[in-house]
Amino acid sequence: MNGSRAALVEMQDALANIETENTVVLCVPFTIIAGANNTVAIGAQDVSIHDHGAFTGEVSANMLREAGAKYVIVGHSERRMYHGETNEIVNKKAVAALSAGITPIICVGETMDERNAGKTMEIIESGVLESVPTEGGNVIVAYEPRWAIGAGITPTDDEIAAAHTLIAETLDKMGRGGTPILYGASVKGANAAQIMSIPHVDGVLVGGASLKPDDFIPIIIATK
Repeated sequence: MNGSRAALVEMQDALANIETENTVVLCVPFTIIAGANNTVAIGAQDVSIHDHGAFTGEVSANMLREAGAKYVIVGHSERRMYHGETNEIVNKKAVAALSAGITPIICVGETMDERNAGKTMEIIESGVLESVPTEGGNVIVAYEPRWAIGAGITPTDDEIAAAHTLIAETLDKMGRGGTPILYGASVKGANAAQIMSIPHVDGVLVGGASLKPDDFIPIIIATK
């Protein structure tokens, strides 16, 4: 819940001068989606499981598409933590996005308690199996070690590799082999290239470092 139209314009103007082969997506608050230009792809941060009706305050996938969104994040760690979103709800949101022709970025990952209990791989696998629809268009999966987000902590390369390998293998079994897998937790310009060199890491999901061009652009450049 950050950003403004002025901040979006500033970011788009800065990104217009960057040469990269990467796909860059800005997932912004609902209120500024329609104000974006075509510099980079635009996405939303959440979507309703409903397509219309008496659900005051909800925003449907068709509304997002009409506003210009091409992507939407579903199941972000903060949605799971603060709004109690389960894998079942996340799956329904992904299905809603796909039905409107929007690519869902589906987040999975373990909490600190789950990590300490030795359930990391179990939580990751169930998160993929239960959150990712087996049918529909293309999806993107993002691994968020929830215990590391906002804490300035990054798992070891081996931990990231193990998680991403499991996600890739699980997606392959589901008939979704080749699905892009992003890593998201404390990503910054200083560590982006190293993270991107890890097997099965196809991109990064950037949080706070995406708010200012001076922080975001070094990540794009480091991973091109």
